[in-house]
Amino acid sequence: MKKIIVKSVYDAFDYVMEHYYPAGLAEFAERTDTYAVISIQDSHTGGFGVRFCENAFCKDVLTLIFDDIDREVEGAVLFTDDMADSIISFIDKNREVDTLLVHCYGGQSRSRAVGAFAMRYLGKDDSVFFENGDPNPYVYSKLIERAGIYKACMPEME
Repeated sequence: MKKIIVKSVYDAFDYVMEHYYPAGLAEFAERTDTYAVISIQDSHTGGFGVRFCENAFCKDVLTLIFDDIDREVEGAVLFTDDMADSIISFIDKNREVDTLLVHCYGGQSRSRAVGAFAMRYLGKDDSVFFENGDPNPYVYSKLIERAGIYKACMPEME
C-alpha cells in the first residue's frame, strides 16, 4: 500500500467515481490506481445504502457495521475483536493495492482510527490521523491490541 486515505461516505463515493469510465473507454478514467475499501457503516440505519463492489480498480471490499461508541450502549453495536481481526486480515491480504480507502459516515472518528491503525500496522507514521481529528480511541486501541503492537507506541488519548 502506497497510500491510506480516510473519507466520509460522500467523499468515498466521489473517490470511487473518479475511477469510473464508460464501457470500452478505460482511457477516460480520471484515476487508475488500484484500491481496497474498508466501509464502516452505522447499525441504526442498517448501513448507508451504499455498497462498494470489486471492479477493475477496486480489488477488495470489507463492509463492517458498528457505531461510533467506545463502550456498550443499548441499541448500538460496539466494535469487536472479530471486526478487528477482519480488518487486520484485510490489510494483510491487500498489501499490493495502491490505496487503502477507509470511510465511515463523517470520516472523522471510526475511519480515522482504522486509518491510523493501518499506518502503524504497516510500519508508517500515523500522526497525521491525530492532527486534525479524534480517532475513536476504543477502535484504535482494540486494533492495536489484536495486532499485538506495543501499546507504548500509541499517542496519548484522553
